[in-house]
Amino acid sequence: MIPMFLLGALALLALLTQVGIVVIERRYPARGQAIEVDDATINLVDIGAKHASKPPLLLIHGASSNLEAMRHPLGELLAAQGHRVLLVDRPGHGWSRRTHVQDSTPAVQARMLNQALDKIGVTSVVLVVHSWSGALGTRMALDFPERVAGLVMLAPVTHVWRGGVGRYNKLVTTPLLGPLLAHTITLPLGLGLLDPGARGVFLPQPMPDDFVDQSATPLLLRPREFLANAHDLVTLKPAVMEQMPRYGDIRCPVTVISGEADRTVFTDIHSRAFAKAVAQTRLVVIPDLGHMVQNAAPDLVAAEVSRMVAELGRVPEAADALTK
Repeated sequence: MIPMFLLGALALLALLTQVGIVVIERRYPARGQAIEVDDATINLVDIGAKHASKPPLLLIHGASSNLEAMRHPLGELLAAQGHRVLLVDRPGHGWSRRTHVQDSTPAVQARMLNQALDKIGVTSVVLVVHSWSGALGTRMALDFPERVAGLVMLAPVTHVWRGGVGRYNKLVTTPLLGPLLAHTITLPLGLGLLDPGARGVFLPQPMPDDFVDQSATPLLLRPREFLANAHDLVTLKPAVMEQMPRYGDIRCPVTVISGEADRTVFTDIHSRAFAKAVAQTRLVVIPDLGHMVQNAAPDLVAAEVSRMVAELGRVPEAADALTK
């Protein structure tokens, strides 16, 4: 029998969560176009030069974030340099919804994003992916090679690592208990943890004081997104294990940019191992740089992206080269 005071506390937390959702969504409203695909609605923002001869750039955020984390400063910088920049909320994150919370793997999300690009008439892109989406970018290059003209990975997850992804994420993916936690304590508790958590990911660089607000990170605390994020993290390791043996099949040009001081996604385990597996990889490792490569070194990342685009030439030529 659950004590009445506990039921009352849970009811109060659930009410506070619903109020919090309204406040957060008003503070960070949807910006972009909603694209319907199988089992998901993809939120996409299109900025920069719309009719440039260069291939569009598709920027994809990592875990615990949304497209705003890739917009400032990197996406805006690339758009100002004359690139067409597509910013996307991964399925289940930001303002992208997915029908099934279990659609958490890079393979499933690669299919959804591939369909979204079809819907807007984009034939091929240069992917610029961060962290969790290193696994997503490689999966897109493997499953849809005609779509991926080039791949730029920032502090990417590519290989199996020791350990897990946090006990709370495991709890949140537990049937019944997980949704209960997500709809009661996650938002009230998480509001106080967002800032220190983000600062830890930035180390050894300082986090910009306005990062949490500018990146719309509080959207993560909404129950549906928190559940999706937890499933993404819990299923990532077996998904990476499954696709690792295929890396040698990647044919597009690849650039990997990582920090030697990254303690979130270790460069030795992931970036260096990937560069050994994929011969055409250009590996750039920056001393004293942490995990947030796009924030700490946006000019360097933009220069590497522009270098790749220049080498690819026009989109049709790049697509033809991939099919030969």
